[in-house]
Amino acid sequence: MGARFIQVAVVYLLIGVLLGMGMGMAEKFIYTSAHAHINLLGWATLGLIGVVYTVYPEAGSTKLASVQFWLHNIGLPLLVISMFLFAQGNTGLGIPFSAVGGLLVIVSVLLLVVNVFRHIKPGR
Repeated sequence: MGARFIQVAVVYLLIGVLLGMGMGMAEKFIYTSAHAHINLLGWATLGLIGVVYTVYPEAGSTKLASVQFWLHNIGLPLLVISMFLFAQGNTGLGIPFSAVGGLLVIVSVLLLVVNVFRHIKPGR
């Protein structure tokens, strides 16, 4: 799972960098929230989780890690889409996308916490 998390993280990095460059070139920064979430919850968070699961393969090889991976990678795109919608003034679609996406990401992070405390013990 560690490698999977890292592979997806670099895809988010590429998307975040391209979005940032596009916003800078156009001098339109209405998507900064989406840009920040792509880079932080996508690149940084998933990359770090990938490193944790590589260093502690007993945590990375669990069902929790797999479920966490899918919840995060379904939730984050929904959350980012909501930010694009909000930036365009479309709260009607933005709110449900934000609610579902945000909830999935939060559950994913909770699964990470459970997995770490269950499978990573001090002194190993």
